[in-house]
Amino acid sequence: MATMARVKWIEGSRFVGESQSGHAVVMQGLPGEGEPSVGIRPMEMLLLGMGGCTSIDVVMILQKAREKVTDVVVEIEGERADNVPKVYERIHAHYVVTGHGLKSSAVERAIKLSAEKYCSATIMLAATATVTHDFEIVEAE
Repeated sequence: MATMARVKWIEGSRFVGESQSGHAVVMQGLPGEGEPSVGIRPMEMLLLGMGGCTSIDVVMILQKAREKVTDVVVEIEGERADNVPKVYERIHAHYVVTGHGLKSSAVERAIKLSAEKYCSATIMLAATATVTHDFEIVEAE
């Protein structure tokens, strides 16, 4: 299945990326002198893509397991190589999962299934980076 994307240069170090689904995002390299910072860096987009992918998985898996999840936040920290190409060498995802009476085993299982089976972004990044994760459960009010 092919996916299409389009990136157009605006000016300076700014670009607009358009997805096949019709959404757009402003991206930017390091701003030049006097150039405002108005866009997300492409390498930051990779971490956001992974975060979005795994979050969707975790929510859906927990809902399917009839867990009463009310919120999922994934805080992702990536460490890049010092030399070009500055690929991610280490990525750590910390999940904060909120809900009513969530079972630790269910949350752990959802994260593991996402990381090892369902999240294409995590699996692709894990081909070049060491990807780790942990989680905490917060009882919803």
